[in-house]
Amino acid sequence: MDTSAIRQVLTQRKAMLENRASKVERDASHRDEPLSADFAEQAVERENDDVLHAIAGESLHEITMINQALTRLDAGIYGECSSCGNTIDEKRLQAVPYTTQCIQCAEQTD
Repeated sequence: MDTSAIRQVLTQRKAMLENRASKVERDASHRDEPLSADFAEQAVERENDDVLHAIAGESLHEITMINQALTRLDAGIYGECSSCGNTIDEKRLQAVPYTTQCIQCAEQTD
């Protein structure tokens, strides 16, 4: 397993998510563009704000997962299932590089 390539993928994804979260928060706070003067339009904008906050929350959650994966890389335990201790399949790690469980354990917890 090429840990330097994994670290690069995780770091790039984290930077992209941090950028997204920053833009979403800026949009939701209406720093760059104030709310419309029209009450009906404000209602739609507020609904959009709820969606933006959900997107930001998901981004922040994924950033946390990436930080934990980077910590596991540093500790030399990246790719070990946190439930059973077996090695997580490389294809799974390629699909979800911050996963903490092998597919068998993940299926049992769903």
